[in-house]
Amino acid sequence: MLDSNEVLEMLKKVDAFKEGHFKFSSGLHSEVYIQCAQLLKEPDLSEKVCTTLAEHFCQDKPDIVIGPAMGGIIVAYEVARYLGVPGIFTEKVEGKAQLRRMFSIKPGQKVLVVEDVITTGLSSQEVIDLVEGLGGEVLAVGSIVDRSNGLAKLTVPYFSLVTISMNNYDPNDCPLCKQGIPIYKPGSRE
Repeated sequence: MLDSNEVLEMLKKVDAFKEGHFKFSSGLHSEVYIQCAQLLKEPDLSEKVCTTLAEHFCQDKPDIVIGPAMGGIIVAYEVARYLGVPGIFTEKVEGKAQLRRMFSIKPGQKVLVVEDVITTGLSSQEVIDLVEGLGGEVLAVGSIVDRSNGLAKLTVPYFSLVTISMNNYDPNDCPLCKQGIPIYKPGSRE
């Protein structure tokens, strides 16, 4: 099992930390962006990190693992593989998280929600709401990185391998915007 420092070093090693002026899919701005896709594109690193995440939830015994597209697809697959259960993902349809590809959640099914990075918790909460609306029981949320500064608004417990405190700015009060620094939009909701 990896500790948080080892996961953080892996993220740095694959250049997943970016500095500049970024707009997240949540709408918030920051001078730092964590691109977990740089880690998840490496099968051996992805397996190690996601196995560590999965080990945290072994005692919960989920029936299925689900993640929001895009960032949660590989994480859900790897965590589900380790736990020996199906792994599925949601997709946005007209701006709303939906199950497609004949994926389903059965009433009473115990569900673990996972993703790569939590900034506000919006993507994870959308998945929670969808699962609960279908009658599933969401046990918890897990992520590789929590960059919410402890402010993610989730209705279930959550755990992250790495917690990083970074500045998140409302676009109306963003000092980077005020300095005229060009903005980069790496999020998947754009």
